[in-house]
Amino acid sequence: MISASHAAGDTHWTRDQIRVSDPEALQRSIAGTAIGNFMEWYDFGVYGFLATTIAQVFYPGDSASGVGLIATFGTLAAAFAVRPLGGFVFGPLGDRIGRKRVLIMTILLMTMATTVSGILPDHGRIGGWASILLIITRLAQGFSTGGEYVGAMTYIGEHAPDRRRGRLGGFLPLGTLSGYLVAAVLVSLLKVRLSVDEMLSWGWRVPFLVGAPFGVVALYLRMRIDESPAFEAMREMQKESSSGGWQQFKHTVVQQWRPLLVCMGLVMTFNITSYMLTGYLPTYFKEVGRIGGTAGLMLIGVVLLAMMSAVVFVATLSDRIGVKPIMRIGCGLLIVGSVPAFLLIRLGNGYPVILVGVSLIGMMMLCFYATEPATLPALFPTPVRYGAVAIGYNISVSAFGGTTPLIAESLVYGLHNVMVPAYMLMVAGVIGLVTLLFTPEVAGQRLPGSGPSVANEEEARALTERADIHGRGHA
Repeated sequence: MISASHAAGDTHWTRDQIRVSDPEALQRSIAGTAIGNFMEWYDFGVYGFLATTIAQVFYPGDSASGVGLIATFGTLAAAFAVRPLGGFVFGPLGDRIGRKRVLIMTILLMTMATTVSGILPDHGRIGGWASILLIITRLAQGFSTGGEYVGAMTYIGEHAPDRRRGRLGGFLPLGTLSGYLVAAVLVSLLKVRLSVDEMLSWGWRVPFLVGAPFGVVALYLRMRIDESPAFEAMREMQKESSSGGWQQFKHTVVQQWRPLLVCMGLVMTFNITSYMLTGYLPTYFKEVGRIGGTAGLMLIGVVLLAMMSAVVFVATLSDRIGVKPIMRIGCGLLIVGSVPAFLLIRLGNGYPVILVGVSLIGMMMLCFYATEPATLPALFPTPVRYGAVAIGYNISVSAFGGTTPLIAESLVYGLHNVMVPAYMLMVAGVIGLVTLLFTPEVAGQRLPGSGPSVANEEEARALTERADIHGRGHA
């Protein structure tokens, strides 16, 4: 924590107010947080890629009419509906008992939900109870993810040096993309090697069960990370004080409503794009693009590989030019590129042309993927950072992210207009541009409520020397 004069913008920093990052602790932090993002999106990818299979396993009577697929996406949307509840629980809890403890809780619950999904009895054995049990496991998954990604963003943001927060935050979406890509590869291999009957009988269970060993590795890495230095400093300053539940809520929501709205607007733009690509596009391929499931997954996989190779570079670029210019590019692409992208996917003659359309959506997504982890935590002060990001992020994801496949499929099915997904992306781009008008530039800036964070002693000395020169100049 820092004094009021520093919080107000005074640049006279002494050496003991400047934190120098520990490289080894930082490496453990990146590995321990990115693995959780891997788990979250591995599970989401498996469910999305197996959507048509899951519809036949748990909603067999309605699968032929398309209602079963809508019900499958509805189950996914239900999981996202409880994410704000997870955010309301895990976020403020992370501000009270620590980031590390909550991140351990979320990875445990997430692993259990994914694994149990793979052992559920199907509709043929217990009838409608199968879909109820599926919904329960998805709700548990959604509840745990309510504190997962936002906790990772907060934790990395509080560990990273101010001038490298974008680059280090870029490793989080790298874990996310890796999880989704592993899910795509595994599901594709199963669909190639197994018959339709084998996939319906037991093949669909394999990817969920593989989540168990992944979860053990994730838990091990989480146990090895240190507590956030910003949280430790805050706890030292508040040894004798403790906020009650309502007071914590008041500080988090009532006093931070402006940055909360900014957070929700940015997350809405990003997540509509993200879940359109990863959650709905496999189904769109099959129903509109006349592309087989395995071929569609391969196309998305190629785009994800390209994004993986570029995300850290773009995140590093944001440390130099700012996060807002990159986000503006993403919004512009959403507005002018969405219709061409879906026309290429729908009417493209050959996989190379279709790949260009998918790549356009990937570029839109990349602009937000690379900048969001460094941006959102920097909107809020330390005492409410985890809770505020968790609440704002998860309300927006629940309302506009997880529902994207359901809304897109329902509108395409109901309006008989296969270009609806493109129009949804255009609206997201407009909302993003408006939100950026109220978004502060956070690149290279210290976190609110904290002193400067630098990478080494040389940077610390340079910062104190600049402060001394500035002070003598005023004198």
